[in-house]
Amino acid sequence: MDVGVAGIVFALVALAELPDTSAVAAVVLGSKFPPRLVLLGAIAAHTVQTVVSVAAGSVVALLPRRPLEFALVVVFLVAAALVLREDDDDDDEPDLDAAPRSSWRIVGMSFGVVLLAELGDPTQIVTATLAAHYDDPLAVGIGSALALWVVSAVAVYGGDRLRRVVPAEWLTRTAALILVVLAVLTLIEAITGS
Repeated sequence: MDVGVAGIVFALVALAELPDTSAVAAVVLGSKFPPRLVLLGAIAAHTVQTVVSVAAGSVVALLPRRPLEFALVVVFLVAAALVLREDDDDDDEPDLDAAPRSSWRIVGMSFGVVLLAELGDPTQIVTATLAAHYDDPLAVGIGSALALWVVSAVAVYGGDRLRRVVPAEWLTRTAALILVVLAVLTLIEAITGS
């Protein structure tokens, strides 16, 4: 396992996830229910999402190298556009008025809300793309899972404070910029064949 790859993946996924829907859902859930239960459900959901994303990226990595690199350029650019896209609708927030009160039901509800918020999410696409790009699924999986877990913990325990300190637009733009840089680097690799 390449620790450098895990670090790159961690940084990119964390930046992309901070202003994300599932982080907002974790803030909302954490404000209504015991944070440790919400975090347990979120960690379980992110683990499932990471395994699925890395598996998808690993399958894509079996394609011929040069066409794959050109496809990855497009995917990195699409992911950058998705990260930049503002999600202004409020229908992503869970309805918590009739929410369950038992510990396992809170964990289960948190798992379901976070998992559904992550399906087709830019961080899922980024994780799959990085798994295909780096050919180190363990490093990508560990970096992505740790980033998602840390962001969930930050969201559950201190999301509101972080948003006051670091504007979400900065996090979003930084993640998009990194994706564009990865697209350019991948394009260079595809053209030069290195």
